[in-house]
Amino acid sequence: MTDELILSEQRLGLHWETLDPFLFCAHHDDAYPAGDERMGPRASLEGRDLGQDFEGKDGWRMYHGDVVPGFPQHPHRGFETVTLVRRGYCDHSDSLGATARFGEGDVQWVTAGKGIVHSEMFPLRNQDAGNPLELFQLWLNLPRAQKMADPHFTMLWRERLRKVARTDERGRGSEVTVIAGRFEDAVGPPPPPQSWAADPAHDVGIWLVRLDPKATLTLPPAKAGSNRQLFFFSGPRITVAGHVAQESRGFTVKAERELALEAGDGPCEALVLQGQPIREPVAHYGPFVMNDRAELQQAFFDYQRTRFGGWPFKSDDPVHPREQGRFARHADGRVEQAGA
Repeated sequence: MTDELILSEQRLGLHWETLDPFLFCAHHDDAYPAGDERMGPRASLEGRDLGQDFEGKDGWRMYHGDVVPGFPQHPHRGFETVTLVRRGYCDHSDSLGATARFGEGDVQWVTAGKGIVHSEMFPLRNQDAGNPLELFQLWLNLPRAQKMADPHFTMLWRERLRKVARTDERGRGSEVTVIAGRFEDAVGPPPPPQSWAADPAHDVGIWLVRLDPKATLTLPPAKAGSNRQLFFFSGPRITVAGHVAQESRGFTVKAERELALEAGDGPCEALVLQGQPIREPVAHYGPFVMNDRAELQQAFFDYQRTRFGGWPFKSDDPVHPREQGRFARHADGRVEQAGA
């Protein structure tokens, strides 16, 4: 790249390439139709490869679901998932017996650690209109010392997320939602205790940035040695360090420098990821992320032998009742209401 601060650029699709300590980011954006009595799509599923529907026919996907869209029970080991639901809802169930419904700005942070099985289903609750769903799921690596930590999940309800509003010299506004790390004086909620992000020295940041039309915003520098990426995913145009992008793009930038942003004629949004790299070997196959092939083989053996605690639900793809609001029931029985 000719731009001094921009190291590389990528086109954005369903899966985005990320840098250490992140493993990748998936951006799910589905224009689901009205739901039926089972909270599946009120539309024909003919022509879809049910169980493996990723084509985006008619603007939406069933993924691995065959009634309700989503991801029925599947295992993980050795990393974390951070799920940011911007629109729509996600119903979570796991092998620890925990359940949740979250969405419309909520974030769930799961440490898979030594092993967890969970399902992530997208109930289409609205029977009279469409059910748009948009979410990001980040895979954040765990260092060798924490790969076999006990599984854990944390809910970051939208009411508790810090938002930093700024107005530029021309009176145009911007807002940064701090999901992890620090933006200026705003600190995000605590991540799970065994996360790489739990130590502030690791400089992990997850920010959602929104700019009004023609607004400007300067991102502060990260710590020396950190990686930083900016993913422009919504809006007609953005200028990043003097470089103009007119369609969705991901930028790897010099983290230790300030980064100037400017929106085009319409509002725009971007996701910022940063952090000190873990700098350990990564062995990744399917749902497991370890340090070497022998550990991957052990992960498959352990899952076949123990099912990571088994599956305590009657179906592989449980969903909560239509009228259920946002909540979380933890493995110890504690019930957490959204925003409480």
